Amino acid sequence: MGLGPRSPHKVGRRFPAGGKRGRGAKGSGRPLPGSKRQPWPPPDRRSEPPPDSHPHLSPEALGYFRRALSALKEAPETGEERDLMVHNIMKEVETQALALSTNRTGSEMLQELLGFSPLKPLCRVWAALRSNLRTVACHRCGVHVLQSALLQLPRLLGSAAEEEEEEEQEGEDGKDGPTETLEELVLGLAAEVCDDFLFYCGDTHGSFVVRTLLQVLGGTILESERARPRGSQSSEAQKAPARECKPADFEVPETFLNRLQDLTSSFLKDIAVFITDKISSFCLQVALQVLHHKLPEFCAYLCNAVIGYLSTRSSSVDGSPLLLFLRDQTSSRLLEQVLLVLEPPRLQSLFEEHLQGQLQTLAAHPIANFPLQRLLDAVTTPELLSPVFEELSPVLEAVLAQGHPGVVIALVGACRRVGACQAKVLQLLLEAFHCAEPSSRQVACVPLFATLMAYEVYYGLMEEEGAVPAEHQVEMAAARALGDVTVLGSLLLQHLLHFSTPGLVLRSLGALTGPQLLVLAQSPAGSHVLDAILTSPSVTRKQRRRVLQNLKGQYVALACSRHGSRVLDAIWSGAALGARKEIAAELGEQNQQLIRDPFGHHVARNVALTTFLKRREAWEQQQGAVAKRRRALNSILED
Repeated sequence: MGLGPRSPHKVGRRFPAGGKRGRGAKGSGRPLPGSKRQPWPPPDRRSEPPPDSHPHLSPEALGYFRRALSALKEAPETGEERDLMVHNIMKEVETQALALSTNRTGSEMLQELLGFSPLKPLCRVWAALRSNLRTVACHRCGVHVLQSALLQLPRLLGSAAEEEEEEEQEGEDGKDGPTETLEELVLGLAAEVCDDFLFYCGDTHGSFVVRTLLQVLGGTILESERARPRGSQSSEAQKAPARECKPADFEVPETFLNRLQDLTSSFLKDIAVFITDKISSFCLQVALQVLHHKLPEFCAYLCNAVIGYLSTRSSSVDGSPLLLFLRDQTSSRLLEQVLLVLEPPRLQSLFEEHLQGQLQTLAAHPIANFPLQRLLDAVTTPELLSPVFEELSPVLEAVLAQGHPGVVIALVGACRRVGACQAKVLQLLLEAFHCAEPSSRQVACVPLFATLMAYEVYYGLMEEEGAVPAEHQVEMAAARALGDVTVLGSLLLQHLLHFSTPGLVLRSLGALTGPQLLVLAQSPAGSHVLDAILTSPSVTRKQRRRVLQNLKGQYVALACSRHGSRVLDAIWSGAALGARKEIAAELGEQNQQLIRDPFGHHVARNVALTTFLKRREAWEQQQGAVAKRRRALNSILED
């Protein structure tokens, strides 16, 4: 199962870092968007009305909303004054909703204002835009306003029923209230989109509304949407991590799920368009993700429809018709999502019927290697991993040399997840990076994996063809600064550290000098390798301590680094009292430097360095109490 004897082209190999997947990314194998794209929508149905048809927003009105938004941000977060301010501002927004939505600056302010808006004012603004849905949804600025309005539902749906009950009890005459409830407005929007589904899905801007609507109807805001900065959030929310800005899942009425099923049926009516059209395909991809979370049976039905359609197209010369679409820029992205949401039995049958025997060809293709990575990401059973591993294992070095390291990383990740073939894949990696023989080279595997470089390239050696590989020189390795850590190299090491027996990787990490380990910890990608050492259940406390002891003498430099300070905080959290004393003593020698540093002063506060230097006994009592609480918590979690 090895990679065979050395050949002349393998000597001195530098593995390309891998093609980036995206819009014409270098090495991605995907052409720039628009080069061969079919016109969509048709010429007689323009995406956006002429600029003159949009109402004009006067400079005075723009200035008013800018001042109002600024005042709202500075107002107290709660209170009657703030409520009255929001009410008055949203009343003005309601009268100029369309003009604000179609103005670049105005739409950005409106998105932020919607983030502050209570239920009723938002419904009134939504109702004001309802009659101009196509204008707003297909406008480059208006589409973001509609998205922001939809993304307020996780915040407002819970309060909708309560406010409706209060209105009934108070006997309001409905003069200022919306004509429709929030639920009715969303369902109305969904109905209008459903009536002209192909148009909205195929429109460059309108498709964003469809994608957000699918998520809202399913009560699932996808990670990609949560990570995207939105003007509809307050400035405080924008500063928070994306995962804290809005929940991933929220409760929705049964009517929303029913409407989601209706939209799913619309995909089936024109399945060919959604598979081949670049813009429309994005909507189907989002639908698959939402259905996978909320309506898995409908997700499976939709996946079968896609696979069934593609399987009946013209036959490929070298196998299943599906192979042709795996090499296509648009349909391959859709198939990636299909592979990720298929249930294990269906994924197994798909592999056996269409992909078995073709994995090496797919791994070498500039586009098809990405769906192959998703297939590997979806592997969860030994029954599927075994034939996949057997087919790919002979060509790992060739795949790396072709610039597709993502395939190798995904295969290693599958071995980690399933818990099989781990020793075999590690041996193959050592051979691919030319550090398997002689055995003294194995201790150098971490720098090679981290930088994705073969042994000869990393150390600048010149080896003749057929020559016996030289022994590893410890002095040479210690004198060389650690190379640039790649993202994929870091992922590879993280997977290996979570293997059931990560001893070889830990020995290689322990062989790094203090400055080399410091460079790893200060690297944006490499710092996550240290995280894996601290969190992997396969790494014992003794092994962890043996690696981390090389950081002694580097704590100040670590504390004064953006990424290193985070690593030091993680080390501190898991350190025993004795180790904490050593860290605090070393940091205390450079207390003033830490206090002046933008990252170091946070570490000094976390360590309670001032207390350590001035009141050692009190510091030890405080840290002892913290350690006692941590032990108690760990014992509870273990039970």
